[in-house]
Amino acid sequence: MAEAQLKLKSEAKMAEATDPLEKLRHFCLSKGYSGVLALGRLFRRMDKDRSFTLSKEEMKNGVAHFGLNFTDEDIDKLFKAFEKDGQAGINYEEFLETLRPEINETRRGVLDQAFKLLDTSGDGVVTLEELKKKYSVKNHPKVQRGEATEEELLKKFIAMFESSGSVDGKVTRKEFHEFYAGLSRSIDDDEYFVSIIKSSWKL
Repeated sequence: MAEAQLKLKSEAKMAEATDPLEKLRHFCLSKGYSGVLALGRLFRRMDKDRSFTLSKEEMKNGVAHFGLNFTDEDIDKLFKAFEKDGQAGINYEEFLETLRPEINETRRGVLDQAFKLLDTSGDGVVTLEELKKKYSVKNHPKVQRGEATEEELLKKFIAMFESSGSVDGKVTRKEFHEFYAGLSRSIDDDEYFVSIIKSSWKL
């Protein structure tokens, strides 16, 4: 329900936005909690030389491929807002960080609790094997009908949190926080956000 509200609210704000950055931010959020992560994956796939930078043309193509048609003027404004010292490109990690909603200390605290619960080894990374211990999908309809195995569904689930270029079946604390940035944006009340995370992960 919260994600559906986020999508509707973001679609409305996107329609009202005149600033290209705000329009892109709301467009990402209109795709759900992982909208910014999806844009990040797209940019990483485009970064063939692993330079971690985007040219103006790459940004234009990436944003268009993501589903948003910006004018050349909009792209110019976006690019100039991030380009520093006349560089040939912009750092897309910094660009994506600006798009992400900020998570305050209270919300980071409960997310850290949830991550610690999953990270049973304490090494700062949640693996598929660790997730299996805390998150069961054996009663999922697709598993019950024999349409998918528990392993397949868990791999899809853990992939939603990953923001790296390749899906490796591991989630870092940073990726965990980034995934929930969209949910955080949709909820004004800290206590309600905390209650959702605690309920979701049985804290």
